[in-house]
Parts: sequence; C-alpha cells; structure tokens
Amino acid sequence: MGRWSEDRVASAAPDAASLVAARKLARPGPWSGTGSNGDLVWGKCQGSGKTPYQVSVDTVAPAYRCSCPSRKFPCKHALALLLLWARGETAGEGAETAAFASEWAAKRTERAAARTGRPDARPADPAAQAKRLAERTALMDAGVEDFARWLTDLVRTGLAQVRNQPYSWWDAVAARLVDAQLPGLAEQVRAMASDVHARTDWADHLLLHAGRWWALTKAWPRRERLTQDELADLRAAVGWPTPAADVRNTEALPGPWLVLGAHRSDDGRLQQQRTWLQGPDGTVVVVLDFAARGEAFALPQLAGAVLDTTVARYPGSAPRRAMFTSPVAPKAMAHGLGTGGSIAGALAAESAAVAASPWRGRHPVLLAGVRIGSTGQGWLQDSSGQGLPLVDARLDHLLAVTGGHAVEVFGELEDGRLRPLSVVVDGAVVAA
Repeated sequence: MGRWSEDRVASAAPDAASLVAARKLARPGPWSGTGSNGDLVWGKCQGSGKTPYQVSVDTVAPAYRCSCPSRKFPCKHALALLLLWARGETAGEGAETAAFASEWAAKRTERAAARTGRPDARPADPAAQAKRLAERTALMDAGVEDFARWLTDLVRTGLAQVRNQPYSWWDAVAARLVDAQLPGLAEQVRAMASDVHARTDWADHLLLHAGRWWALTKAWPRRERLTQDELADLRAAVGWPTPAADVRNTEALPGPWLVLGAHRSDDGRLQQQRTWLQGPDGTVVVVLDFAARGEAFALPQLAGAVLDTTVARYPGSAPRRAMFTSPVAPKAMAHGLGTGGSIAGALAAESAAVAASPWRGRHPVLLAGVRIGSTGQGWLQDSSGQGLPLVDARLDHLLAVTGGHAVEVFGELEDGRLRPLSVVVDGAVVAA
C-alpha cells in the first residue's frame, strides 16, 4: 500500500471536529518514536498525562488503535499520525517496529487466523492485492505524465524564469507528486527550490536535473523492460520503497564492517543519517536511518569503527542500500580506510555509475594524497593538480585537522562536488 495523501486521511475522519483537532496535533512537537514499516505506521503522542498515547495504524485494512480514552474511531491521534506520515514527517521504511505496534499487529493476525481456521499469517486476498497495486500504479502513471507536461512547460518558457518563482510554486508541484505516490520526485523538486536560489551554478544544476527527470519520465512507462536492478533504482528514485521485511531475510553478509563515514541531514521535518560501510571483501553499502525531528538515531556510528554485525542489501545497482540484520557490536577502531585513488579516477567511477543508473546522484569515493584549499567553500587538490570543490564542509575544522598536509579523504561525490565525511591523519580516522 502506498503512502496516503492528506485527502485520503481526511476521508477517514469520523467527523469534521476530529479532523480539525488532528490537524492541530499534526506537528512534530508532541510526537516521539514515530515510524512506518510495511503496512504499519506508529508513534507516541504526548497528551495531558505523563504517559504518551501509543498509536498504531494498519494502512492496508485499514485499522486503528490508540491508548487514549476517545470513543471516536479513528481518534484525533491516529488521524494526526497519518497526516504526519502523509507529509513524510515520520521515520521511514527500515525503522524498527515499535513493540506496542508489533504486538497489536500480531494479535490482529492471530484473531484473523482464528476466524478462518488458518494457523499461519493473516489471510491474503490476491484479488484485493492486485486491485490495490493496479490503483497505485495507475495513480503513479498519471503523476509521471503530469510531471512530464510540467517539464515541457518549464523548458518552453525558459529556465531563466524559475529563479523568480516563489517557493510555493515548487511546493505546488511537489504536492501533486506526493498525491500521485511519487514522494521521491517530490523531495527532489523541493530541494531544487532551494538550490536555484542558493547556488551560483543554479542554471547548470537545474538543466542537469531536468534532463534526469525527463529521462525518468521516459523510463517509467517502459519499466517492464528493465532489469531487476534497473527497476529497483527507478522505484527508489520515484519513492516507491522496498519494505524492510522483504529484505531482512534475503541474505546475511558477515563482517567485520568498517564505517567509512556518515552524514546527517535535517530538512526541518525528518532527519536522515547515511552510514557508509565497507565489508571484508571491499563491498561498499549504505545504511539509512530516519528519525523524526528532535529524536535520536537508533544507531549512531563513528567513522573508522569496525562493526561486528551482518547486513542484507536492498535490490539495485552498486553501491546498494543495506540494513543491519544482527545486533551491532563495535570491535575496534581502524587504522586508515584502505587505499584511496585520484580525483580523475573518482570522476571516471562516477561517470560509469551514472551510465548504469542515471537516477542516483551520490557516489562514495576515497581519495589519497589530497590537500584542503580554503578558497570559497573549500577545495580538494591531488598531486596531479586536479581539484574538486567541497560542499557541506566544515572548512575551519578540516584545515585545523589536516594542517595543510596531504591526507586521505572519504566522502560523497555529488554533481561534481565532494561532501567530505572523514579524513585519515597519521593513520587515525577523524570525522570531517
């Protein structure tokens, strides 16, 4: 089942008063421990008492549970949680299911099994599942077609005019994409609204991404012709997640796993942490963690740490997203991150990755013998004289740590700029 739109949430309200009350609660402040995973959405809402209300929603049935005393069904807390989920303001796929939500879902499964005489999981209705899938893909197809028309108008009127557009203009496009079950594209559009006002190279940046978006609108109708990995990358780009439950038992790649670096971002609604890991055979994966605003991440990672754990990988092209499948136990701190390469080699690797999967614009690289320059937002330069501009860099910190010496730097190469995540100084790995 796809993410609901706010209109879909409103249609579930038992009355107008409940919806009005829910909209007042649909903000991060009173909520904690939110998440979604497969069919479930859950969270805790602080009321007037000491103990927060425990809220769980099965979005497929749909079914609702809240520990509050309200007799309305669904109550304002369940509606508020769904509104947060619809806006992407709860922790995303891959979050560990809260115990109270998991217990409620298990009891519902047991009751369903008892009614049907089946000892196994909730009985599935293939016809209903096929109908829901057809409805979602039809909605997505229409959304992609609408987005293609918007791109056509964008080019016809000229890219120069977009810098004069207010943020509400971009938000309106993003809202339509969310309603069309395309949240990944919606986030890219919202990010572009900031980029066109903040970047000096905004015109080139917009042209690059408009080209990628146009290619995506052409690939989506032909998705059945793609390979499994190509389709997985395309689904991730539009925001159709693979449930964690479908990944958890597929494999268990053993460690030790070396933490190459991590980056945290906060868009004001949801925090995300990307943790890059390298396995004993050189395999590189990225683990995504999500937390609602103000909440702590479940698994903070330290650059250079060696983790004793196993991981399973999501479908897609390398480097693939992964999830931990066993308890994470730090073993030691590594001396270095391996053998780095040149900037030219990193750009060549990025080019090959884009050719294989044009929807993915972020690539992990380890560079050797590079120096930090302080011009503008900062630069990296290797021994051949080739350079890369930095982005999201704590320049003063990097200059102080490296002392002007040549070091190894691990980071994310994105649109021709490097986001430094860790540096190696005298064998010690330091977060950038």
